[in-house]
Amino acid sequence: MIDATAVIHPSSIVEEGAIIGARVHIGPFCYIGANVEIGEGTVLKSHVVVNGHTRIGKDNIITQFASIGEVNQDLKYAGEPTRVEIGDRNSIRESVTIHRGTVQGGGVTRIGSDNLLMVNAHIAHDCIIGNRCIFANNATLGGHVTVDDFAIIGGMTAVHQFCIIGAHVMVGGCSGVAQDVPPYVIAQGNHATPFGINIEGLKRRGFDKEALHAIRAAYKLLYRSGRTLDEVKPEIEALAEKHAEVKPFYDFFARSTRGLIR
Repeated sequence: MIDATAVIHPSSIVEEGAIIGARVHIGPFCYIGANVEIGEGTVLKSHVVVNGHTRIGKDNIITQFASIGEVNQDLKYAGEPTRVEIGDRNSIRESVTIHRGTVQGGGVTRIGSDNLLMVNAHIAHDCIIGNRCIFANNATLGGHVTVDDFAIIGGMTAVHQFCIIGAHVMVGGCSGVAQDVPPYVIAQGNHATPFGINIEGLKRRGFDKEALHAIRAAYKLLYRSGRTLDEVKPEIEALAEKHAEVKPFYDFFARSTRGLIR
């Protein structure tokens, strides 16, 4: 079904069964598969492929040579009808690749809203991306990676499969992330190690001085005290009870499956 207000260049192919919403603009030489849904106001500039069981929300901008919803690179994949789900107002730049999920990983690769995926970023199968994240040029996620809201992944950085990147994290360019990165942390290197709190990013997002001091205190307990995680957990929990901003930092310990960067 193609809405009457959609504009589709005659050189593009839209398979029968695709759902194209109001005011969608599909530029030249695009291919849209039969099981694709594109929400109103989304723009595909040119040479974009959207395939598989893929749902794209409203007001996204997708530029040339992006490939969304194609067969993933997991050798166990056997053609199951797994999905890609993308929210609203994302900017997906040139040559970005976003692969469909796997049955083993929950069946869906999901991207939230208001994200920026720069040139040649790769989102592998079963990744879950939050809102307002930035992936710089050539940032690469392995399968099953989770990236929470407001995270920034630097250019040429690779994240190992099953890792979790916490909210408000900044990972520097040319890094290799092999373990989980707690919220608010700046990480850099191969393998990535912690370099303090993302203070400037938190200030821009409205964190006040009291919250910043509490987050820094939790960080110092974890990374500067010389004690083990189990030893400092009670003190960080006490901080979280007094300061709501510390709670995501403390709760992250239970979410971590690959261990924390150290």
